[in-house]
Amino acid sequence: MKLNIYSFNWEHFSSDKVTSVTMMTMMGEITILDRHTPLLSAFKPSTMFLLYKDENGVIYRNDFAVWAWFVEVKDSEVKILTDMLIDVEDQKDIDKNAVELAKADAIALMEKYKSSKDRVDMEKFIEAEDNLMKSIAQLKLYENR
Repeated sequence: MKLNIYSFNWEHFSSDKVTSVTMMTMMGEITILDRHTPLLSAFKPSTMFLLYKDENGVIYRNDFAVWAWFVEVKDSEVKILTDMLIDVEDQKDIDKNAVELAKADAIALMEKYKSSKDRVDMEKFIEAEDNLMKSIAQLKLYENR
């Protein structure tokens, strides 16, 4: 099965040796296998994992944190479009304390903007929300490794 993951933070993953993709959709967890019925679905911010075979037939697992967007399955091809893609392999040196501090800072900033009597700068609010989601995703990957 072929898999392509595209994200707006310019991360990309592609493989034509994927045997399964497991993720959380809005309806619950699904596992997509080869020749899966056609599907177009939104999914939740969460971690997802895929299993794939190398050239020797050895099965490997790869975990990612993804932010919400869409998955399309058609003709044994899976396409995922997401706001954020974080590969667990890139997160081996996660500093849990720094990530928790970044999460707390993002929450505090969002609360400041929510309770402000002045006009809210939506770009700053969205940036704080993105930082919060990235921190949560990194913590999930940290817990799963």
